[in-house]
Amino acid sequence: MQVRTQMVPVTCIVSTADGTALPGLRREDFRIFEDAVEQPISYFDASTAPASVALVIDASPSVLRNSEEMKQAADALIGALAPLDQAAVVDFSAHTYLQLPFSDVREVVTRAVARINVQDLLSDTGGSNIYEAVYLAAQKLFPGRTGRKAILLLTDGQDSGLGLTFDPSSAAPQPGQPANRLTFDDVARILAAQDIQVFAVSTENRPKIMTPEWLDAHENTTLVTPSARASGIPAYTLYLAELARRSGGQLYFLRETQTLAGTFRKIAEKLRAEYTLGFYSGRDASGSGIRPGWHALRVEVADQPGARVSHRAAYYVPAAP
Repeated sequence: MQVRTQMVPVTCIVSTADGTALPGLRREDFRIFEDAVEQPISYFDASTAPASVALVIDASPSVLRNSEEMKQAADALIGALAPLDQAAVVDFSAHTYLQLPFSDVREVVTRAVARINVQDLLSDTGGSNIYEAVYLAAQKLFPGRTGRKAILLLTDGQDSGLGLTFDPSSAAPQPGQPANRLTFDDVARILAAQDIQVFAVSTENRPKIMTPEWLDAHENTTLVTPSARASGIPAYTLYLAELARRSGGQLYFLRETQTLAGTFRKIAEKLRAEYTLGFYSGRDASGSGIRPGWHALRVEVADQPGARVSHRAAYYVPAAP
């Protein structure tokens, strides 16, 4: 029997208890698990290669009053990027618009953000297709790019395209729907396939229960469950948090940041201090070949009390043709 193997890259951010990126770790400091089975680390990179960051900015009518704050937030991240990092700019309402492909010329990126105008898209009726915009950015902008990859998503989270509810089955294909209809799982899958992290910035107020400590406590479990309705967290905010969790990114809330520049400097610092681990998938607990479908990932760091490791929660293996 032929056993399929593949190199699985896993990008990790290691932070101290106060959220500061932790540089200087070595291969032997890490342990990586696939479906709870420890795997030998075959690849390790702690270089500071340039990052590719796509700014995906909501320009739908629901964010009209927050549009200038969102553009200021985007400018703050641009200012925090390293000189060789590249940024692309996308905005969306019902449809998705590419303002700028990847560029390392800061003035050009800043002008692209300035061109975003919610008033211009008021005629683009049909709701706010947040996850379609993320999917298209991942599909069209990132193929062939190496190094650190991230999407900074600025939105209120109120998607009108996928019909997402507290029922987790709403994230998957639905009976009777066209086979090519986009789902939340499709978005998570393409992010996992390309190891793209999502840093989501919500323009809504942070739900009281959704503290950073609460998010940390749920980093290994899905946030979208029928019982989550009782938490008081809107379903659309849970899905933003779930997208960040699955991709190894983070969820922020625009209005609680004391200084935008400080918040986005931390994001940029984390991107620069990332570690890339790789292992050859192909063995499971029974020793048989890797099965199609989702596979859980877990990364641990030894001898770093209080350290937090962020990485994508799983990767996906398509069925053999």
